[in-house]
Amino acid sequence: MTRYRRKLVESQTAERNRLLKLLETANIKLASVATDVFGVSGRLMLRALVAGKATPQEMAELAKGLLRKKIPELEPALEGKVEEHHRFLLRLQLDRLEAAEKDLAILELRIHEKLEPYATQLALLQEIPGVDWTLAAVIIAELGVDMSVFQTVSQLASWAGVCPGNNESAGKRKSSRIPKGNVYLKTALVEAANSAARAKGTYLRDKFFRLKARRGYKRAAVAVAHKILVAIYHMLSHQVSYNELGDLYLDNLNRHHLTRNLVHRLERLGYIVTLEEKAA
Repeated sequence: MTRYRRKLVESQTAERNRLLKLLETANIKLASVATDVFGVSGRLMLRALVAGKATPQEMAELAKGLLRKKIPELEPALEGKVEEHHRFLLRLQLDRLEAAEKDLAILELRIHEKLEPYATQLALLQEIPGVDWTLAAVIIAELGVDMSVFQTVSQLASWAGVCPGNNESAGKRKSSRIPKGNVYLKTALVEAANSAARAKGTYLRDKFFRLKARRGYKRAAVAVAHKILVAIYHMLSHQVSYNELGDLYLDNLNRHHLTRNLVHRLERLGYIVTLEEKAA
């Protein structure tokens, strides 16, 4: 069910993109004004475009909430050249989009029902930065909750496909590609890593940007995904909560080294640096 949910979300996204492209061919610039074309206001305007009876001014008046502040901008954005074939395709795409959303809602309700026996594990996993209920559901579905089937956390990382090698000998660096592993679990972990990189004040965010500066975006995402998987292994093995180390954890580990480097950099810029311990 979680795998099919992923397919439905991908189908929904593709349909939305096709609809936006169709609007562009009709010179309708709704997406450049409305933040969410598929919100309540956007849907009312799209249905009005399908009907083909409302003027741009009347369609702009359909805006709800904060979008009403943009009515002067909406009017020219809705002054396109909508032909009959545009309306025909727009009607089909809206129907397909709404059908996909209805199926997705039914499927998510069923997934919630199946997750009830795993309520404890679900709550634990959602403590990890970047992991929401959908990613937690994928992790439980693909990985299970019994970590005793894996002898070590390294074996789990290899099975999941988030264990890049460090193959270097005699100064020659060989391939460090990650294995294929479980593509559904790996995708969920990398998605969680990208979300964790946006969670301020966390250890995972700090680690991500440190690695990104040295190794690049993709390697940093896989490395943080590996750290999330290690946390999952220990949390599910011992039924313990997530331990947030904070964004200063790595600085505190190498406090003397970091302080010395910062002092040297300031001295090279021509400053005289005097350090004094802050009172507790």
